[in-house]
Amino acid sequence: MAKRENGDARPGTSLAAEPPPHHPRRWLRRTLLAVAAAGAAAGVTLTLLPREAPQLDPHRSPAPAPGPQARALAAVTTGVPAALPDLTALITRQESAVRARPADARAWAVLGAAYVARANRTADASDLPRAQRALGTSLKARATKNSEALAGLTALANARRDFAAAKRYGEQALKLTPKRWPAYPPLIDAYTGLGDYTAARKTLDKLMALRTAPADRPAVMARASAVYRDRGWREDAMAQLTDAAVAAGTPAEQAAYRAGVGQLAWERGELTDALDQFAEALRLDPAEATAGVGRARALAARGRTADALTAYREALAKRPDADVTLELAELYESLNRTRDAEAQYALARKRAEKSASDGVDQDLLLGRLEADHGDPQEAVTRLRAEYKRQPGVEVADALGWALHRAGEDKEALKYATAATDRTKGGGVRSALHDFHRGMIEYELKRYGSARLQLEDALMVNPAFSPLWAPEARATLQKMSQVSDGPLPSDML
Repeated sequence: MAKRENGDARPGTSLAAEPPPHHPRRWLRRTLLAVAAAGAAAGVTLTLLPREAPQLDPHRSPAPAPGPQARALAAVTTGVPAALPDLTALITRQESAVRARPADARAWAVLGAAYVARANRTADASDLPRAQRALGTSLKARATKNSEALAGLTALANARRDFAAAKRYGEQALKLTPKRWPAYPPLIDAYTGLGDYTAARKTLDKLMALRTAPADRPAVMARASAVYRDRGWREDAMAQLTDAAVAAGTPAEQAAYRAGVGQLAWERGELTDALDQFAEALRLDPAEATAGVGRARALAARGRTADALTAYREALAKRPDADVTLELAELYESLNRTRDAEAQYALARKRAEKSASDGVDQDLLLGRLEADHGDPQEAVTRLRAEYKRQPGVEVADALGWALHRAGEDKEALKYATAATDRTKGGGVRSALHDFHRGMIEYELKRYGSARLQLEDALMVNPAFSPLWAPEARATLQKMSQVSDGPLPSDML
C-alpha cells in the first residue's frame, strides 16, 4: 500500500467517480493533481435531505438549469456550499412560504437551515436566533421523526460552537436517517469539536461506506479531507479535497473547495500553489471570503504587505469575522503600526462580543486575544472553562499558551503536549501548535525538545505567522549558544 508522510498506509480511495465494470477511472485524481495546486476543508456542513441522482431519458430535451432558489435549496438540503445571492433568494421564498403555511414543518426547517448557511457565509450571527426560532417552530409543527429540523439544529449548534448540543441533535438525526449521507458530516464536526476523534473517525468510516450519488460525492470527499487533515494525513487530505473541487457541481461549491485546497497548501508553506487556488476560488465566486483571507495571508508571507493589507480589508468587507480581524491586527503589529493594531484588536473584541450576544461561543477566540494582547489570567479562566466543555485540540493548544503567557509553564506543557501528540489528540500538523510547545519547553530549559518543536514549526510552514515565525527563528538563534538538554519521553 502507498505510504503517506507519517509512514501510515493510505486509508482509502477518492470518491470522485464510481468506476464502471472493467474501466477504472483513476484518471480523475491524476488529471486534477496535474493541473491544480495542492489546502481547512469546507465550512460547516448544512444538511437536511439527500439529493438523488437524476434519471435521464435520452429522448427528452435537457431540463432547464435550476434558478437561484432551486440551487440554494439543493445546497441547503444536501450539505454543499451555496452562493450568497442564492441563499438570500431562498430565504425570501421560505419566509413567504411559512407566512402562507404556518404549520408546514419542512418549510420552517428549510428556512432555519438557510439562515444558518447565510450566517456562515456572512459572519452575521444575528441570523442564528432567527434560525433557532424557525427550527423550533418546525419541531412544534411536527414533533416526531422531524429529521429536517434535527439536522438544521445540528448545523446551528455547530455554527454556535455548541458541540455538545450538536452531538445530541446529530445523533438523533442519524438515528432517523442512518442510510442518508447528509446526516453524517455535521455529526463528525460535533465529535471533532468535543475532542472525540475516535468517534469522528468511526463516523467517517460509516459515511464512506455508504453508496452516494455522483453529485453528492464532492461533499463527502470534503468531509473526509477535514478528518484526514486532523489526523496529520496531509497528502490524503489534499487528494480528497482536490478531487472534490474538480467534481463539484456549482461554482459556489467549487470555490469553497478550491479555497480549502489553498488553505491546505498554505499550511504546508506552499505559497505559490495557495495563491493560485485562492485566485481561482475568487474567480468562481467573488463572495468567497475565506479565499480572500487566504490570499491576504499568503501575500503577507511573501512580503507584499501593502497588497496583503488591501486583501484583508476586502475580505473583511465581505465577511467581518472576529478571527480574521485579530489576524489583521497581528499583521499591523508585526509592521510596528501600533495604533492600527490596537484599533483592530478592539474591533476584534467588539465583533466577538456581538457574536456571543447572538449565542456563539467565543471563549476560544477571546481567550487567544487576551493571552497575547490583553490579560493572560483572564485568558486562562476563559479557556479552562472552554476546555472543560469542549476539550478539542485547538482549545488545548490555546489553554497551554495562555498558561505560558501567565507564567505557568509546567502546567502549560501538559496542554501543549496534548495539542501536538497524535496519541492524545487529532494529530494535525500545525506550525502554530509546534511553536507554542517549543516556546514553553524553552522556558522550562528543555532545549533539545524546544529546538525540535521550533524547527518543526518552521519546516511545516516557514511563514505561519507574521508575529511568531520571526520569534521562532530568534529563539532558535539563542539556543545555538545553549547545550541541549535531554529529550522528553514522548519525543523518544
